[in-house]
Order: sequence, then C-alpha cells, then structure tokens
Amino acid sequence: MTKIERFEDIKAWQEARVLVKMVYNAVKSNKKFGSDYKFGEQIQSAVVSIMSNIAEGFSRRSMREFTQFLFIAKGSAAEVQSQLYAALDQGYITQEKFNEVYSKSDEVARLISGFIKYLLSKDKHPRNPTNSTNSSNC
Repeated sequence: MTKIERFEDIKAWQEARVLVKMVYNAVKSNKKFGSDYKFGEQIQSAVVSIMSNIAEGFSRRSMREFTQFLFIAKGSAAEVQSQLYAALDQGYITQEKFNEVYSKSDEVARLISGFIKYLLSKDKHPRNPTNSTNSSNC
C-alpha cells in the first residue's frame, strides 16, 4: 500500500481531475453550451467541487471532517451526473460523450465511496489524516 501524504496522492482526486478536464472540454467544444452560459458554469462548478472537497477534507484535522468532505464530493459527483442528463436532453452533448463522461463520474463516485468506507472502518480518528491514511485504491 502507498501512504497518502498529499491530497494529490489520492486516487479519487486524480480521477476527479481527469473528470474536470472532460467536462471543461465538453463545454468548450460545443457552442450550444455558449448560448446557455449559466448551465455551463453550473456543471463546471459542480465538477470542480469534487476535486476541491477531496483536497479540503484532506487538510482537515480529523478523519471525521475528512469523511464529511468526501460525502460532499460524492454529492457533487451525483450533481454532475444529473447535469449530464440535462446536457444530453438539450443536445449539448452526444450520447457517446454522455456515456464517456458519465462513466468517469461513476468511477470517481465509486472511488470516493470506497475511501469513505475505508475511513469509517478505522477504529480511532487520528488528528491528521496523513498520519495513517494508507491505501492505493483511494
């Protein structure tokens, strides 16, 4: 197992970063998003929130706080998935692009869920998550 020393070491954060690139590229590549600026901004904000909450939670002093931020990140992943349906229904993305981005968002949500389960399984909550957070699947 690899010790997690920085939020950048967290697999869920790494894959969330890939998801951010995918969503931003989808918004940039379709002019229809440009005519619905608020919607494009909303889905971009939600996807960045996933990465941000993982990072912010990692910097907190307890596993409990970290877990709370991971739940928020997971909620943001669900928000992105819901917004992908709206983008598909409005013709902003193709079915193929929807499937690709939705699949990545599902992977990110599963990674976050796994990390939450891992943290909740810990008997004691150390003051700093970096002291005992070891997992190559998180």
